[in-house]
Order: sequence, then C-alpha cells, then structure tokens
Amino acid sequence: MRFHPLSATLGLALLCSPSFSAQAWNHPSMFASRGGSFISKSSTCLKSTASLVQEVNTIPIPGMRPGTSGLRKKVEVWQGLDESNKNYVENFIQSLIETAVANNGGKVIETLIVAGDGRYFNAEAMQVIFRVLAGNGVSNILVPQGGIMSTPAVSAAIRGFEGGKAQGGIVLTASHNPGGPGEDFGIKYNEAFGQPAGEEFTEALYERSLTLEKFKTVDSSIVVDLKADIGTKFSITEGCTVTIIDPFDTYVDTLKSCFDFDGLKKFCQRSGVSVLYDGMHGAGGPFAKRVLVEELGLPESSLLRSNPLPDFGGCHPDPNLTYASDLVKRMGLKDDGSPDEGTDINSLPMLGAANDGDGDRNLIAGAQCFVTPSDSLAIICDNWEAIPHFAKAGGPKGVARSMPSSAALDVVAEARGIPCFSTPTGWKFFGNLMSSKEMFDGVDYTPFLCGEESFGTGSDHIREKDGLWAVLAWMSILMKANENIPEGEPLLTVKDVVKKHWEKYGRHFYCRYDYEGVDSDAANKVMDLIRDSYVNGDISKAEAGDIVLAGAEEFAYTDPVDGSTTSKQGLILTFKYPSGDSARVIFRLSGTGSAGATIRMYLERFERDPAKHDEAAPVALKSLADRALSMVKMTLITGRENPTVIT
Repeated sequence: MRFHPLSATLGLALLCSPSFSAQAWNHPSMFASRGGSFISKSSTCLKSTASLVQEVNTIPIPGMRPGTSGLRKKVEVWQGLDESNKNYVENFIQSLIETAVANNGGKVIETLIVAGDGRYFNAEAMQVIFRVLAGNGVSNILVPQGGIMSTPAVSAAIRGFEGGKAQGGIVLTASHNPGGPGEDFGIKYNEAFGQPAGEEFTEALYERSLTLEKFKTVDSSIVVDLKADIGTKFSITEGCTVTIIDPFDTYVDTLKSCFDFDGLKKFCQRSGVSVLYDGMHGAGGPFAKRVLVEELGLPESSLLRSNPLPDFGGCHPDPNLTYASDLVKRMGLKDDGSPDEGTDINSLPMLGAANDGDGDRNLIAGAQCFVTPSDSLAIICDNWEAIPHFAKAGGPKGVARSMPSSAALDVVAEARGIPCFSTPTGWKFFGNLMSSKEMFDGVDYTPFLCGEESFGTGSDHIREKDGLWAVLAWMSILMKANENIPEGEPLLTVKDVVKKHWEKYGRHFYCRYDYEGVDSDAANKVMDLIRDSYVNGDISKAEAGDIVLAGAEEFAYTDPVDGSTTSKQGLILTFKYPSGDSARVIFRLSGTGSAGATIRMYLERFERDPAKHDEAAPVALKSLADRALSMVKMTLITGRENPTVIT
C-alpha cells in the first residue's frame, strides 16, 4: 500500500462543488472499465496530517424532529445561510451520533457508512459530516466513490459489506422531493441491520437537539476527494479513516441472491422483450445501468434520465403518473393511467419502470397498462413462485402493507395462507416484522414481502423499500409467465398478468389525491372536522347521498413484535354503494415535505364483475371522491378546487 502525505493545500485543491457528485458519475475519466464494471479500484492510501478535535459552542436549533424517513428541510436551512440556522448540519449530526452512542451502551460507534442521493449540497454536507464523526471518535467512515448510493444499496452495504462491518449509515436524501437551490435536502439514519431508525431513536435525537451546547469537529481544511480510487483511505485524525468503497458490489450480490440473473439475461434476449427504465436523474440510475445493462444485457437505450443530477434535471423525482409523465406517455398511457388507444401497442416496451430520487420507490407499467402499487404488491405475492428468494423457501412467511394501501394484498394472502399485517405508513414498521427473529428472537416471518401505496415495494433482502428489486420482480414474473411460449409466438404481457389477477381475485379500484403545500392550519382544520364530526361524532347526521357513510375510525397500531403503540395514523371513512359494494376513503397528513402540509386522500372500491374492470380508476372513483370532499369541506377550508396530483 502506498502512502502519500495529504497537506491542507492538496485538500483544498480537491474541491467539491454543489454539482460535483453528479458530474462525477458522468465524467469519462470517473470510472475505468474493468470486466464490464466501470469502477476504478486501487489500494492507494492518501494520508493527511492528523488533526486535533475541537469542541465548538453552539445553541439548540428548533425543529429537528425527524419524520418517517429522516429530517427534511429546505436546503438553505441545512446550509445555515440564516444566523438562526448556523451550524445546522453540525448540530443535527452531533445529536444523531450522541443518540447512536447511547443506543450502543455508551460505546463509540466504530464504523459508519455515509452516502447520498446526489442532490444539491450532497458533497459539501458530506465533508461536514466526516469532520463531526471524526471529532466524535468514529474510527471508520465508508463512503461510496462519487458520494452517491441509492438508499437500498446503503441498506445492503450496512448488512453485507465485509460481513456487516458497518454499525449504521447516514443517508443524505430527501427521497422523492425536488432538489436544487430553494428545494429540499434531508438526512436519515439507518441502524445496524440496515433498517431506518425507529421512533424511539428519532425522538431521542430530537430531545438531544433541544439541549445541545457543543459539537465536536476537526480542522475544517480537510477535504476528502470523493472521486478517489476505490480503496483509497484518508486519515482524518490519528483514529479516524475515511475509505472510498465500491457503490455497487454488495448491493448487486444481494440482488443476485434474490433473482435468477442467468435466466433473466436469457429472457432479455428474446424477441419481444424490452424494458424502458426512467431513473429521474436520481441515485437509482447508475445501479439500473449496472444491473439492467451490464448484468442482464439490455441495450443502453433502455435507460432514460439515468445520470444523477443535483436538481434532478429540474424534475420532481417522484415516480407517479404526474411526474414520470414522459415514461407514462411512452408506455401508451394517458396522464390518468388509462390506455391511450391512439398508440400502437405493438411498438411499445413490454415493461416500463421508474425509480425516485434515492432509488427506493418504483412505478410499474406495461404496454397500455398502469399497475397501481397496491396491485403490484398483490400480484408479486400471488406469483412468488417466479422469484427465487421466495420460491426456495416455499413462499413468503409473512406479508404486510401500509394501512392506506388497498386490500388487494389481503385477499391474496388469505387465499395463499400467508400471515398479513396492516401497518402505519413508514418502512420502519415493516422492519420490525421482517426482523422479528433477527432482532427480537420472535416469530420468523422471512422471507417477507411488503409495500405501500406510495410506490414502495420490497422484501427482507434488505431493510428498505427497493425500486430496482421491484423491477426485477416484475421481469421475473414475465419470464415465468412466458416460459412455455414458443419462440416467435406472441408473449404474455403485463396487461395479461394484471387482467388474469383481477379475474381471479376481483379488482380493487384505487387512487390517491394529493393536496400539496396546504397551509398547515387549514390542513389541521380538515383533519379536526373529520375527527370531530365523524370519528367522534354521530355518522347518522352525515349529509345524505347515494353513497352512504357506514363507519369512521382513526387508525392506531400495536406492533406485534415489540408491543409498541402508534396512534393517529389516519382517519378512515367507510362507505356503502347502493349495490352493497363497500368502499373506503382515508385522510392523512404527510410528514415527508419541507414546507406547508400535504393532505393525502386515498380512495378504494372493490369490484368483482370482470366486465367493469377496464374502467380507469380515477373515473371509477370520481363519485366517491366528490362525496368525501364535500363531507370534509376541502375547498371551503383549504381554498383548493383540485388536488395537486392524482395518482
């Protein structure tokens, strides 16, 4: 191993601009080709002059309470541009690392992964985090080359890199929220099994942030070169080293343990098989290229927007019908997800997919066929034989969905004899179930399948939702469906798979209305009206209508693994149609934005009659939506005539 002195002058020369991380992925000299893998690997060690730890006085900054997936704020808050937010990153990371140490029995955390989704301020924030971690005695900091790693890849690396060496991971992401100046930035923490930090951890972090008086750091002239070769080590202090690691290997190996890559590669060479993947300029793009192109042999033309950009190319990196509109159109769909009969179905890709900013969410579509996330989850469950991760264990031992997701999964699970759970929104609730045996010595529900209506799907291969995993699951389902179709004959499509599922189980018409950026007081008034008038009130006094209000409740959850309780997780209104068919409407306030409030309204109606299955979901649910919106006085209270997004 070669050692080179790294002076402060050299450190300052290794500049990290706001867009560095994105440029790094696209620069021709970033990676050297090696056996199909575009990674530059070396054992070079760049060693800096040891730095002294400094304690810096600070004051508590209000509002550092993480939501379901970390703390998200406008990027200018994190940058500390206003005096009231000075040292914002330092304060948050100091509170985080003190909480992690307390959870570790008072012992210093030895090894952490630090990675981000490549959004604006990603590289600068990383440098601050390295210094605070070094100041707090963290021995080993692992960072992917380029600084970019999808959230599922981070979870895989925490669990599997060098045998699970890392004790946790700090992920710089605001997920599906926009990036760039004036937009969002976020930081979340994943614990030792790769799972998002639970409420006990995040609340303890928040409480520490309210009393913080000092943070620890080291000489600010030290800058880690994120472009350095794989294996390069930077000595931040005598006891702390930053190591540049391969972003892909552990994650790809994890996916290979779940799927038949050899079989998928052969399937991808069949006439009629084509995939169109939209990376939305997020962290998932390079991973899709590595898997779909380099491993499975699909042409690079299969990839759209797969180069990470700090502002996601000006797009909103949320894989839904509204924000993935280019992919939706190319799949022969209208903006409401219904088929565009004006397109030639034979010219369309077999499978379309999109991932979000940090690569954990997914949209699935076939030629002229949009698959709702709830249907996708149910279909994966019913076709578990096509996925080796489940097949080799005789099927899933447990499945779960977030409460607002449709009951399509429940129907399949009951028919298949699989335990099924309905949890609050937030992947951390699935984490307890899939780690019941691993963490609590409880019931073993693995292999485990889970998902949520907000375009998240995954299994127990990691402890996060995984957008690329869902794409490979659908490719595997299509491969299995076509295994007996002779070469040259028309292949079964996504639409064929979906229609067959509806014929077997019935269709759960489902869609979601999002009212984004609503005044917080107005949003709370809507929720209070529902709670006071219907949940705690007399539903017989609800305004009359053909669609009759049959019940109202507020969802609360008792975790079957650790016994913890979570309340106020959504307001549920149940209805009956004149035909006797049931329906429900759910209202939730989302905690994933950085400004204002988002009211989400979820609509679901079950339909058994196959003759009615082809209607577009927004159309089939329009009368139910109108009924619910009138009851809660949405327009009157919020001033919103229409939702921001219908998906």
